[in-house]
Amino acid sequence: MRVLELWRYPVKSLQGERLTEVHVGPLGIPRDRGWALFDRDTGVGLTARRVPELLFGSARVTPDGGVEVVLPDGTVAEGPSEIPALLSDWLGRRVELREATGNVDPPTYEDPGDETADGPTEWQQWEGATGPFHDSPRIRLSLVSTGTLGDWDRRRFRANVLLDGEGEDRLGGRGAVLGDAELRFGAPIFRCVMTTRPQAGGIARDTSVLKTIHRERDGLLAVRAAVLQPGTVRVGDLLEPAAD
Repeated sequence: MRVLELWRYPVKSLQGERLTEVHVGPLGIPRDRGWALFDRDTGVGLTARRVPELLFGSARVTPDGGVEVVLPDGTVAEGPSEIPALLSDWLGRRVELREATGNVDPPTYEDPGDETADGPTEWQQWEGATGPFHDSPRIRLSLVSTGTLGDWDRRRFRANVLLDGEGEDRLGGRGAVLGDAELRFGAPIFRCVMTTRPQAGGIARDTSVLKTIHRERDGLLAVRAAVLQPGTVRVGDLLEPAAD
């Protein structure tokens, strides 16, 4: 399998930016999930599970290591004061932007229970990871192959690495070299309702995606990896699993 695409998602649940090469560190791609939005009135972290509109905005890292956000109408917001103000107006709720460098306590997010045509039947709270705002502290780099995705749009799954080929499901517990980096693969990633949400670029709401993943794959799709040895990864690099 070779690297077909590389992605970084600077702000949790917003669209990300496509890269041609990146230096992967111990925590994964620098600035990936490096910021997240929080409701100022409840303190709860906002994701597209609760606020689907987030998937219609995008974020990118600025040359100085900061972040800027592009709203659906093309408005660009940059910086810790401008972004919350414009996004609060857009989302109709008071939000703040937090950077992962200050994320020493597990943030709280919300996940819907069973969903009906009228929406979720209840909301359940759960704790995410400290450090970068991944759902789990065990996720440093996420990978999925075109063989696994089939006809599904890869944007629904927000993986860091899209591989051309198939076979990542068989790498659990194994080491591998990807570009100049050394990885150790862990368990597959459990998928949530975000995979069904509409997104910018013509991706429509599709509840059959998650139903199929649960029916055919026990709710799992894409794999997580820890970074054993940092290094540069480029589009076109070969993923070379360690010998059994």
